[in-house]
Amino acid sequence: MRHRILGLVAASTSATLLALVQTIPAGAEPARASVTYADLVAMFGEKVGDRRTVETGLPSLNRAMADAQITTAYRQAAYLTTLANESSFHHDAKAGDKRKFTGRGYIQLTGEANYTDAGTYFGIDLRRRPELARSLDHSAPISRWYWSVARDINPLADALDMGKVNAAIGYPRNKAEDAERCRDFKAALKHLNGSVPKGIRCARPART
Repeated sequence: MRHRILGLVAASTSATLLALVQTIPAGAEPARASVTYADLVAMFGEKVGDRRTVETGLPSLNRAMADAQITTAYRQAAYLTTLANESSFHHDAKAGDKRKFTGRGYIQLTGEANYTDAGTYFGIDLRRRPELARSLDHSAPISRWYWSVARDINPLADALDMGKVNAAIGYPRNKAEDAERCRDFKAALKHLNGSVPKGIRCARPART
């Protein structure tokens, strides 16, 4: 009986490891179990915001990455590059304009439709209480929802297509900003992956 149990455990462990390996694109390193403030600074330097605010949000941010299957260096690099440029890793970030549905939170949720859809998904009334989008409880989950549910961006990161990642995030076309984010993506890849892989695409798709 003992040998049978050990055999079942070994088989189950092997199956789990195989499933994990199959989610990792060729050439990509497995994601870190958690990202630290030091990691963020190593990748993005002065773009990283106030240390106390950033570290306060990191547990929820790391949990959101796990929940969104941001499970490789490629995916983490694309996701973290986006947040570095959108919010400096401040869960409570808010755009400077006075629109009711202005950008809020890690990923700068913007527009009434996105607030409505995110609120429906999480069972909260973001149309009446938009400030919840930048609360510690909801900012990271909303970024995970936008990344993996509303836009399904992981496959774009797997393909090293930062141009399509930027298009999916939805900020206005800006060649200078696109190029800056692609440089950040490469810096993040070097830190997380150990090297910058070939085949990175920085240009957005042409308008159709």
